[in-house]
Amino acid sequence: MYNLFFISGFIRAQVPPPVTPISTGRVVTSNGLSVPRLSCDEGQVIVVSWAYYGRRDTTTCSDGRPVSQIQNVNCFWPGSMDYVTTSCNGKNSCTVEAKSSEDPCYGIYKYLETTYDCFPRQSVTCQNFQSNLQCDEGQVIVVSWANYGRRDKTTCSHGRPVSQLQNVHCTWSGSMNYVTTRCNGTNSCTVDANISEDPCVNIYKYLEVFYTCQSK
Repeated sequence: MYNLFFISGFIRAQVPPPVTPISTGRVVTSNGLSVPRLSCDEGQVIVVSWAYYGRRDTTTCSDGRPVSQIQNVNCFWPGSMDYVTTSCNGKNSCTVEAKSSEDPCYGIYKYLETTYDCFPRQSVTCQNFQSNLQCDEGQVIVVSWANYGRRDKTTCSHGRPVSQLQNVHCTWSGSMNYVTTRCNGTNSCTVDANISEDPCVNIYKYLEVFYTCQSK
């Protein structure tokens, strides 16, 4: 279950993304070493689904280690997820280090294990505001999913009364057409969440867009 944040490329919604991961990766690195880069294909971004610094078996990263250094299989640093998500979420690639300064089990040889998904980029625009969707030079936007409405009670909620946030099943059927006609095939585009269509009266809405950047 994802509980992450993106805005203009970084997860924002409190509910799982409405698109499936494009791919999934897993990396493991020994204590004190840099991992091979976590990376996604061009135009995609990382969302870390699980991270574990410590030890949960006697075989991973065990070569040449005495039994005394691998016997505790309940070794876990509770800050593991925060550490990796801060370094990697929303980026196309990142490198994290097995964090030797934190020691949840002294004398045990630890490792950092990370599982992540590659998702399209995301943009969230609160009602009556604008956002710019942007790809790198030589790339164009391909919209994967869009919705103008509301899917949770927290996104674009600051200063709003509870009554304006209650409907979390608010969708506008014209959302995809609205965004694709403005953005698909362009390097950048501006989307305006000031839409005359009102799929749920008296609810404060936002325009949520998932998109990938693809080479021309």
